[in-house]
Amino acid sequence: MATAASVVYYFLFLFLPAFLLPNTASASASDHRYSVGDSVPLYANKIGPFQNPSETYKYFDLPFCTPDQVKEKREALGEVLNGDRMVLAMYQLNFREDKDLESLCKKTLSRQDVQVFRDAVKNDYYFQMYYDDLPIWGFVGKVDDHDMKYLLYTHLHFEVLYNEDRVIEITVAAEKSSSVDITEDKEVEVEFRYSVKWKETNKPFDRRMEKYAQYSFHPQHLEVHWFSIINSCVTVLLLTGFLATILMRVLKNDFIKFSRDEEMADDQEETGWKYIHGDVFRYPPHKSLFCAVLGSGSQLLALAIFIFMLALVGVFYPYNRGALYSALVLIYALTSGIAGYYAASYYKQLEGTNWVRNLLLTGCLFCGPLFLTFCFLNTVAIAYNATAALPFGTIMVIVLIWALVTSPLLVLGGIAGKNSKSEFQAPCRTTKFPREIPQLPWYRSTIPQMAMAGFLPFSAIYIELYYIFASVWGHKVYTIYSILFIVFIILIIVTAFITIALIYFQLAVEDHQWWWRSVLCGGSTGFFVHGYCFYYYYARSDMTGFMQTSFYFGYMTCICYGFFLMLGTVGFRASLLFVRHIYRSIKCE
Repeated sequence: MATAASVVYYFLFLFLPAFLLPNTASASASDHRYSVGDSVPLYANKIGPFQNPSETYKYFDLPFCTPDQVKEKREALGEVLNGDRMVLAMYQLNFREDKDLESLCKKTLSRQDVQVFRDAVKNDYYFQMYYDDLPIWGFVGKVDDHDMKYLLYTHLHFEVLYNEDRVIEITVAAEKSSSVDITEDKEVEVEFRYSVKWKETNKPFDRRMEKYAQYSFHPQHLEVHWFSIINSCVTVLLLTGFLATILMRVLKNDFIKFSRDEEMADDQEETGWKYIHGDVFRYPPHKSLFCAVLGSGSQLLALAIFIFMLALVGVFYPYNRGALYSALVLIYALTSGIAGYYAASYYKQLEGTNWVRNLLLTGCLFCGPLFLTFCFLNTVAIAYNATAALPFGTIMVIVLIWALVTSPLLVLGGIAGKNSKSEFQAPCRTTKFPREIPQLPWYRSTIPQMAMAGFLPFSAIYIELYYIFASVWGHKVYTIYSILFIVFIILIIVTAFITIALIYFQLAVEDHQWWWRSVLCGGSTGFFVHGYCFYYYYARSDMTGFMQTSFYFGYMTCICYGFFLMLGTVGFRASLLFVRHIYRSIKCE
């Protein structure tokens, strides 16, 4: 495994940044340097309801002024996955050339066009454009609540800041005095116009993206954010430390008791977790599925760690279009060997024989539900004619990545795991027949234990979840990856400790079926996150419509399922280390 892992890590750190870092010469042939009068292209990206971030459409789906030939910008994989569909706009914003009032076009809006614009204004449509890789936003129009009129903006004013030969900042504002009333269903004569004002600034080029990072949270919100996270982390760590202290004391008393019992009488009846030493390492049922869960969970854990590493070194700066999606696709493909290795390795240790079936199950365990969800949501997006619908070419690229990278690495990892010399290390001999599990109270059953196991880790990430949701399903920008990484580490630690504690209490009442219980208890945080999805949708967001609702719950269900697999693997591995340790520390015959 060391050789296979080293190859994967080497590729990730040496070659992956080349795929993720932006092309600095994407705006022009130069590296964002222009002379006076040079043409700086302005790309219109997408348009859609402000409250529904997934429901976006092509800019020219609305009857704006349309050029004779629409020129589309060639986009990377991550940009397409992000729903970007950039086309060259008709606005001419030449470098350092002011324009007081420039006519874009004059046109007669038909009754159907008026209705389309009115629906857009009613649903609070916004547009997004990119100028020299800088994003700008504006609204199509507004609803005058006082007079109950629908007003269409027809005059946009651009203000651009420059430093020597580089563009530093751009903003767009609608001249509300030039708006057109489109309340009634009748033809309207409109003239779309724009103006441009250039101003000099001392702000350096390498700091021009800081403005967008500040859009995420205001300074006072950031202080509250830090305070809340620190308070939450300290509370959770204290509770975890308190739980660990109690557990260590109980274990110490158990060791003393068992050692005294061994000295007093060898034939004395055993009780507690020592009593089931002959059953605790009995292999779990459905071992192929169990090992597939561990393999997929290990891959997702590695994926999360690599994503955090790239985030901490600054790859995912604000509006680095599609970099996160590209990273997710590429790293998931490259880490599939980890899933194959651990699944096959555990399967061999548990004396499994049908390792081909195990590899197929490992490869489909997470990708299968994700693929089915994608097929449904992509069909919905196609029906809505939204930009979230992936083109056929992009789908084929993803299929090729899966066929040429993911699957071969999965098989190679599986072969390496199958041929590994590692054996399952059980400090106690397993008896031929399992002992009967005594009747236990209801609160020691699986579901109540999962509820207790998931609550504490969820409380550690609860505050951070809002900011993540506001970024993924809103228009905030998340940039404080250091906080998120700290919370992630705490989540792993707390999950491991709470799962160990519950497994100990389970063994103490002579219930030896802990294998699947450790996975379910460790991964139960995913169910709490899924419950939070409903709370955020109905209480903290304004999302509406079938498309947005299906995208939100569809992809969040897949993410929560991934959380379950990842944290379930963490819970099992921590429990396995703990169980081996305590049974290695006593004398078992």
